[in-house]
Amino acid sequence: MSIIETVTDVDNSFLSRRELTCNFAGLGGKLKSLEAADMVTKEFKLDGKFVIPMRLRTHVGKSLITGTFYVYDDEGLAKKHVNPTIFSRIEKSKAKIAEADAAANESKEEAKSEDAPAEAVEAKSEDAPAEENKEEKSE
Repeated sequence: MSIIETVTDVDNSFLSRRELTCNFAGLGGKLKSLEAADMVTKEFKLDGKFVIPMRLRTHVGKSLITGTFYVYDDEGLAKKHVNPTIFSRIEKSKAKIAEADAAANESKEEAKSEDAPAEAVEAKSEDAPAEENKEEKSE
């Protein structure tokens, strides 16, 4: 059972777009617009198309979200039809996600680099007593 339920699926030939309205069950307060757009893209197999999350509406007292999405074939046409404020918000969210990913990758690299010298020091300390024992035996 999918958590995405299609309410309406309209092909708007006048504006050359597909308008989807979906319900997301059990995700009230947890779903972000870009995550919802990714879920819709995967659910409806819209790879290569431009999915714009127009509205996510929560329902009072329910863990249900209703989302409206516009699906365009061409990004240029989408930018012509849709308010530029929406695109600036999408870009801002994408930049924030990319920044968080970069910070996570840096912290992983730092953790790996900190572990490597510690292992090298441990290896040297294990070798050192063996060398001292050899010197003592030779005397």
